[in-house]
Amino acid sequence: MNPVIGLDVAKGESQVQAFLDKKQPYKKSFKVAHTLEGLGSLLDFIKEVEDVSGGRPPIVLESTGHCHTPVVQYFEDRGYLLIIVNPLISYRAKSSSLRKVKTDIIDAHHLCELYYKEDLEPYRQRGIQFLNLRNLTRQHENITGMFVQTKLQFQAVLDQVFPQYCGVFGTLYSDVSLLTLQEFPTSKEALEAGEETIANKIKELCKSRSQGWANSQANKLIAAAMQNPFEETLYCSLILSLNMYINMLLEYKKHLSKLEDEIDVLAKSIEEYKIIQSIPGIGEKIAATIISEIGEIDRFNHPKKLVAFAGLDPSIFESGTFKGTQNRITKRGSSRLRHALYMAVKCAIHDCRKQKTTDEIIPRNMKLRVFYDKKRKEGKPFKVAVIACANKLLQWIYALLKSKSTFQDLV
Repeated sequence: MNPVIGLDVAKGESQVQAFLDKKQPYKKSFKVAHTLEGLGSLLDFIKEVEDVSGGRPPIVLESTGHCHTPVVQYFEDRGYLLIIVNPLISYRAKSSSLRKVKTDIIDAHHLCELYYKEDLEPYRQRGIQFLNLRNLTRQHENITGMFVQTKLQFQAVLDQVFPQYCGVFGTLYSDVSLLTLQEFPTSKEALEAGEETIANKIKELCKSRSQGWANSQANKLIAAAMQNPFEETLYCSLILSLNMYINMLLEYKKHLSKLEDEIDVLAKSIEEYKIIQSIPGIGEKIAATIISEIGEIDRFNHPKKLVAFAGLDPSIFESGTFKGTQNRITKRGSSRLRHALYMAVKCAIHDCRKQKTTDEIIPRNMKLRVFYDKKRKEGKPFKVAVIACANKLLQWIYALLKSKSTFQDLV
């Protein structure tokens, strides 16, 4: 017999269906909760299937973001073979039926049937370091997105309260700039406080700079206040919103700084991080994102599988005598890995000075720039050429990680 367990995973619970062999379902489908008690009852049921069939069944389930994590961890610790199916594959199998039926029971049944139809690869657990790094980089990306949105909302309010303030400090979103604005949010308050008071406050907020710099910034703030068309805002709600956004921006900066420190410490302890950073054009943040999304390179036995994992493989459309010529990339892999590679290519092919003391201009990555120029001469548009470079870069990364060697650029 060739038994299998199909799990249709949802939030907090799973629908279970067992097969003893092809077209031989075992008992009725049932639900279990993702608790120790619920997963314990599922373990008892799986052992019952083992006794009846004489073999240890693999467990087939869909990838559901994070909902399947407790199930995977529980049964992996107990030595069971897990097969995590891409939802696109399971959806295609469900769509093969003429009847349009969608229930948890049917879905669990389809996962068992899929096991007998398809050659599914077993799940390979990533290293703890890679998983931690992936969680940190993704959290950094999420908070960065919220930080950017808050900056836009803050700017919209500032334009209605003190638009001239933008030119006072070199960086509007520096701590000293935000805290000074929080202390003197309107022209009236700045003018009433006076230049000396403002200079002392700025010096207090930024002790690393000189008193002369603080006096200069205070002078700029007074000049901006005198030019501000909104000397005193009529809407107290705007002042409240401005103060709220400043607090949010300061908190986001603290969280991002803490995440960056954690990412830096963790990434430096991983050998692959140093290997990827040896490629010109790939900095610390991009390198950490790339290795966290790829994980252990042993999961891929061919570079084309890694390219497909990133969604950079070209789609193919042929029917009869027709062959599609304008084929886009599939975009069915990791979007974060794809974006990191895109940014790495743009940095690598960009011209920069060889040394600050000379005017000699060369690309950061000569090999990749030569390949990019070749594609452009063939008539490829910019984005098509960049995606081709990203594909090439990912194959280089595969080769370097497999051989554990560093990148050698052209001299």
